[in-house]
Amino acid sequence: MSLAIISPSRDISPWLEIFKKEAPDISLEIYPEIRHPNEVTVAMVWQHPKGTLAQFKNLRLICSMGAGVDHILGDENIDKSIAICRIVDPKLTFSMTNYVVMGVLNYHRQIQRFLADKENQKWDMNQPELPVKIGVLGVGELGGDVLDKLDYMGFEVLGYGNRPKKNFKFPYFYGDQLGEFLKQINVLVCLLPLTPQTDGVLNADLFRKCNKGTYLINVARGQHLIEEDLIPAIDEGILSGALLDVFRKEPLPEGHEFWRHPKITFTPHIASVTNPKAAAPQIIENYRRLKENRPLVNQIDRERGY
Repeated sequence: MSLAIISPSRDISPWLEIFKKEAPDISLEIYPEIRHPNEVTVAMVWQHPKGTLAQFKNLRLICSMGAGVDHILGDENIDKSIAICRIVDPKLTFSMTNYVVMGVLNYHRQIQRFLADKENQKWDMNQPELPVKIGVLGVGELGGDVLDKLDYMGFEVLGYGNRPKKNFKFPYFYGDQLGEFLKQINVLVCLLPLTPQTDGVLNADLFRKCNKGTYLINVARGQHLIEEDLIPAIDEGILSGALLDVFRKEPLPEGHEFWRHPKITFTPHIASVTNPKAAAPQIIENYRRLKENRPLVNQIDRERGY
């Protein structure tokens, strides 16, 4: 029984140090140098090349090296009987919430406007704050914490999800109530999981349902946004601008029109980054649980996609 690490896009040395210290008994296989594929029962992956996992005939568990699992579910070669687990890290939540709060405050206090005024040596004290009412798409662990913190700061907040929720502490909309939800807000935060149902959800049709001048913050997945619909929505005044941390293709290609648009601010997918010190022990725990036939931690529901 061994564990394979497949993460060609990131440095895995911090992970290896933790495994060496905390679980020296676990035999590791490091992609692409897989020596004994038939002994691999657990794979921990991030953005693995599709089809890579098919070589492991005895694979029983796939662990995401982050909170998202869409990169795993998008691989049609994976047998549906194989369990999938994600990472739940309080530091991920902390970082994501701080990022969203930063984005809301920058819009609320018009930081981009005042930076431009500084460049132009313009002293303008008019309307130093914009009124905001914030709606969060996706009210799981991350979205729920964002709502809590913004509410604590005194902002009016609303949530939207796929299913009804009992005793939700904030105004809540679900299912076909999306249009009603959008009409209540002027800052829209996307924290949805990426599923076939949410792929491309941020599109021209949704933007037209928003209040004029709504500000968009997308920190979920790049695939949520139909990128070619964003700039027309901004240029037509449907949206007032956007803060983006995720994109359909990363790094953002040279020459992409987002680089030049004055009302689009973005960062290079750094809103919330997995901390190996918090994540690796969860994977080690699930390795041991699988070996002992005990229930897994943070196993996802394949039907829901999260």
